[in-house]
Amino acid sequence: TEADIAALTRDDLIAYQNAYLRPEGATLVITGDTSLAEIVPLLEKHLGQWQGQGAKPAKPTVAAVALPKKPRVFLIDQPGSVQANIFAGQVVPSSNDSGAVDLEVANGVIGGAFTARLNMNLREDKHWSYGASSGLRNAQGQRPWIASAGVQIDKTAESMAEMQREITEFAAGKSPAKPDEVSKIKNSFTLRLPGSLETNSALNSSVSDIVRFGRPDDYVVQRSERISGMSLEQVQQAATTFKPEALTWVVVGDLSKIKTKIEALNIGPVTVLDNDGNVVK
Repeated sequence: TEADIAALTRDDLIAYQNAYLRPEGATLVITGDTSLAEIVPLLEKHLGQWQGQGAKPAKPTVAAVALPKKPRVFLIDQPGSVQANIFAGQVVPSSNDSGAVDLEVANGVIGGAFTARLNMNLREDKHWSYGASSGLRNAQGQRPWIASAGVQIDKTAESMAEMQREITEFAAGKSPAKPDEVSKIKNSFTLRLPGSLETNSALNSSVSDIVRFGRPDDYVVQRSERISGMSLEQVQQAATTFKPEALTWVVVGDLSKIKTKIEALNIGPVTVLDNDGNVVK
């Protein structure tokens, strides 16, 4: 919050630096036109004497978070806005989970590509949005899966209803993954792979992720092979990870125009928050 940031001092930042930016357990990833023979002397010169100050903090334990027992809706007022921003999310298993890649393909079907269901519905079919999508973020513990859309203000509740329907029907298998959808996502993930590793920064990021998550050195190849061999059944099984009955919704917009219709959807309890996340009485 603004209060937290305003309260920070230089001493706070130095204490954080000393506690967490330290060489013990660190891995240095270097990509570029160099070699060990060239780079090691430079590293020894500039970093060879670097030592952590004080006791090294214990590695935090990431606690598992239970999903809500029912959906919930949080509204944030933005008077005068002609668009509403809709977010619906939940936590899903870690990036290290054995089914993580399958879930990424399933996400591609529902919202992870331009031709995915959410975008084709809200943008291409109904013209209520410039874009609707969903995505996964990497994390050691549970990671967030979030579906989102910016929609015209008078179609906010209708868009939420469509998002809820699309996610529910996909997760429950009422509208299962289709061969052409899965083929398109699989091709997108595998055919773009060579180009995605062309730059130093992209290669560095890929190797850094391998280090960060303790993956095998040929993880990029293993991931590509898993995607190529993935069946419709595997993708649909991964889709059951999405729990429409436990989603947390956050909607930002002019509540004078949308609140009543959102409440009428009966998705879940509705709570109004201010811009700092405090409940508005």
